[in-house]
Amino acid sequence: MISNDVLAEWDRENFMHPSTLHGAFSRGELSPKIMTGGSGVFIEDRDGNRKLDAFAGLYCVNAGYGRTEIADAIAEQARELAYFHAYAGHGTEASITLARMILERAPDHMSKVYFGLSGSDANETNVKLAWYFNEVQGRSRKKKIISRWRAYHGSGIVSGSLTGLTLFHNQFGLPLEQVKHTEAPYPLRRPDPGMSDAEHVDWLGDRLEELIASEGAETIAAFIGEPLLGTGGIVPPPEGYWARIQEILDRHNILFIVDEVVTGFGRLGTMFGSEFYGLRPDIITIAKGLTSAYAPLSGSVVSDRVFDVIASGTDTHGVFGHGWTYSAHPICAAAGIANLNLIDELDLVANAGAIGAYLTSELKKALSDHPAVVEVRGAGLLSAVEFAPPGRGLEAFEATEAVIPRVVADIGHRGVIARPMPQSDIIGFSPPLCLTKEEADQIVSATKDAVFAFDFPS
Repeated sequence: MISNDVLAEWDRENFMHPSTLHGAFSRGELSPKIMTGGSGVFIEDRDGNRKLDAFAGLYCVNAGYGRTEIADAIAEQARELAYFHAYAGHGTEASITLARMILERAPDHMSKVYFGLSGSDANETNVKLAWYFNEVQGRSRKKKIISRWRAYHGSGIVSGSLTGLTLFHNQFGLPLEQVKHTEAPYPLRRPDPGMSDAEHVDWLGDRLEELIASEGAETIAAFIGEPLLGTGGIVPPPEGYWARIQEILDRHNILFIVDEVVTGFGRLGTMFGSEFYGLRPDIITIAKGLTSAYAPLSGSVVSDRVFDVIASGTDTHGVFGHGWTYSAHPICAAAGIANLNLIDELDLVANAGAIGAYLTSELKKALSDHPAVVEVRGAGLLSAVEFAPPGRGLEAFEATEAVIPRVVADIGHRGVIARPMPQSDIIGFSPPLCLTKEEADQIVSATKDAVFAFDFPS
């Protein structure tokens, strides 16, 4: 085995990590974290440290680590047929079977699955689908996409533009001109604290109506939204929000893209977030939980009405000019089949609902009385704790103080991996769906101890 010191040196010299302070890392001011194994909700590094991964990688290791059922399916597919493309009607048993399994679990009006590799590329595909849908119907001006501030939809050129966090825009020349952002539902930070949920929903709907009016509905192809804000803070919407938004989209003939990269396949205690919130999507984005991250795979799940237009468009205009070399990769599809079977066999969707409610409830009990905690919230197996300087309302901590990363680091020292959410003073939790009550208690205990031990600046 290569020594840790040599591997760390190679890491600094050769490996460019995503979302990293590259200068500090290259100079040795940040330490490499070299992971080697895992089982269930626990992950291990090369130094023998074993921690409870309370963020499931990046919301994605839903079935948990060390699932031999998925690993064996990958190996068997690699031996049988490691790759063939999906162009021009080609398929494999794995890709065809997985598409059927997805549609059996998706809302009834969904028709087909187009496969990619990541949530980012799926949302790139979704925008092209929306453009094609309108173009072939003679609505060539409908090119704009409405997203929301604080949304996360990827970090590509289009998907990074859809993302409503400036961290993913600055220094990259984003967002693109065709992407417009409206206000996100964030009940804690509603514009007037005295607003009721109904008044907040009306205000959010009015902001969307104003944006559509100013841009012109005839220029807007689609609206994209996560069922609840994920990376933007793990923020469930107020009751009635989605009903109001969908009515506006229907009235203005704007396609509805539901980004279920985080919420798909059980995270909210339902198979899809669309079911949880009663959504009627035209296109659903899937990734992460589709394979529990055992292999990279994403998908664009297309409704009947969208696919019918696409099919008629190819009758008139010829081949649909979009594709990825690794679309429907058979090894990744085999991982997806094994993963979905495992989710069913272990009843992980129901477990996510039950244990998720328990985790959020216990976090509230443990932390709500702390003077720096302004809200504990969650839905399904997604929980968040938001902080602010004691006695200063909802003000933010100074970025240079790195308050939340330091608290999260202490949680890590106590054996639990949490996530400091970007552009916020929020700690996020999104454990594997196989989490037990005892493991949830471990998350709560480590978080409580770290929070109460920390000297928050006021």
